[in-house]
Amino acid sequence: MTTPRLGLRENWHQFSLLVLVNAFVGGMVGLERTILPRLAEQEFHLVARSAILSFIVVFGLTKAVANYYAGAWANTVGRRNLLVIGWLIGLPVPLLLLWAPSWGWVIFANVLLGLNQGLAWSSTVVMKIDLVGPKQRGLAMGLNESAGYLAVAATAFASGWLATEYGLRPYPFYLGIVLAVLGLLGSLLVRDTRHHVALEAAQAPAGSSAGPPLSFWDVTWRHPNLGSVTQAGLVNNLNDGMVWGLLPLLLASKGFTLTQIGTVAAVYPAVWGLGQLVTGPLADRLCKKDLLFWGMLLQGAVLLAMLFTSSYPVFLLLAGLLGAGTALVYPTFLAAIAEYAPLPQRAHSVGIFRLWRDVGYAIGALLTGILADTLGLGAALAAIGGLTVLSSLVIRRRMYCLPAPDSVDAFTGSCARPASTFHLSSTRLVRPLSSYLFRPLLRCA
Repeated sequence: MTTPRLGLRENWHQFSLLVLVNAFVGGMVGLERTILPRLAEQEFHLVARSAILSFIVVFGLTKAVANYYAGAWANTVGRRNLLVIGWLIGLPVPLLLLWAPSWGWVIFANVLLGLNQGLAWSSTVVMKIDLVGPKQRGLAMGLNESAGYLAVAATAFASGWLATEYGLRPYPFYLGIVLAVLGLLGSLLVRDTRHHVALEAAQAPAGSSAGPPLSFWDVTWRHPNLGSVTQAGLVNNLNDGMVWGLLPLLLASKGFTLTQIGTVAAVYPAVWGLGQLVTGPLADRLCKKDLLFWGMLLQGAVLLAMLFTSSYPVFLLLAGLLGAGTALVYPTFLAAIAEYAPLPQRAHSVGIFRLWRDVGYAIGALLTGILADTLGLGAALAAIGGLTVLSSLVIRRRMYCLPAPDSVDAFTGSCARPASTFHLSSTRLVRPLSSYLFRPLLRCA
C-alpha cells in the first residue's frame, strides 16, 4: 500500500474522483429543482402549497438523519463503505419518479434520495477533509461544494428544458438513471481515507487535538463558534428549501415559462457552485466569521428584494446574488466545523452540523407551506428573508475569530482564542466571551 501523504496535490487522483462522484450526488437533487412542484400540480393535482412541499419535508428529515449517522459511523463502518451504501440506496430514485402513479411514490422516492444525499455527500466531505490536511480545508470544501451545486444547476436546467420539449415525464428522469449508475461505479473506485486521519493525528502538535469532548448540544448551540455555524446552516437550508419549493410556483404565477423557470432555478446554484471556487480558498485566509456574516446578510436582503419585482431579468440578477451569498457561507460552514472541532471528533461534529443544516429543509418547507397557504407566497418570502437576516446578526454577535495556527500567540494576539477554545465543565469560556461579542470584524483565519 502506498504511504499516505496529506495535501491536495499529493492526493489529486483520489480527490478528483471524489469531486466527480459528488457532482453525480448533486445532479440527483437537481432533477427535482425545476419540475417536481409543477409535476405535483399538473399530474397529481395538488393545490395546497404545504402538500406540494411535503416531498422537501421528507427529503430534509431523512437527509438530516443520514448526515448524523454518516458522521457517527464514519470511523466504524468506513467512509468509502458509507459512500457505496448511499449510492445503492439512491439507484431506485429516478425509476420511482419515472413510474410514480401517485404522490406517495414521490414521497418514498425522496426518502431514498435523502438517505442517498446524506450518506454519499457527507462521505465525500469527510474524505476530502481527510485527504488535504489542516491548511487547505476551505479550498477542498470549495471544490467539493462547487462540483455538487454546479451539477445541481446543470441538471435543473436540463430537466427544465427536457420537460418543456418532451413533457414532465419520462425524459427528465432518464438523466437521473445515468447519474445514479455513474455515481455508484465511481464510488467503487474510491479508497478509504482512514490512514490519512491517522497520519494527521500523528503529525499534529502535542495536545492540539486534546480537550474535553464535544457533546451533541455543544455543536448544536453551546459552543459559540460551532453553535453559530450550526444555526446559520439550518437557516441557510431553510431558505434554500423555500427557493426549491416555492420559487418555481412564484415564477409560474407571474407567467414565466418552464424554460424561464428552469433558467432562474439553474442560475442560483450555478453562481453558488462557481462562487465556491473563490470563497473556498478565502475561508483558509480570512476570518470565517466575516464570510458567514456577509453571506447570510446578502441572502436575506435578496429574498426580501424578490418581493418587489416581477421582471424576468431582475429575477435572474437576484438569483445570481442569492447564489453569491450562499457561496460565501457554504464551504466556510464545513471548514469552520473542521477547524473548531478536535480531530477525533471531526467526523461526528460534521455529522451533527449537517443534521441540523438539513433539518432546515424540513422546517423551511413546513413553515413556508403553511404561510403560503394562509397568507400568500409574499408572506412566506418575507418571513424567510427576515429569518436569514436575523441569523447573520447571531453570527455577528456570538462568533470570534481564531488566529492562524502559526501566526500569533493564543493569548496575546489581536485575534486570540480562549484557552482550549471551550470548557464544558464551566458555564463560561476560559477567556470571557464578552470581549468578542462587540469586537469589530477581524481579518484572521
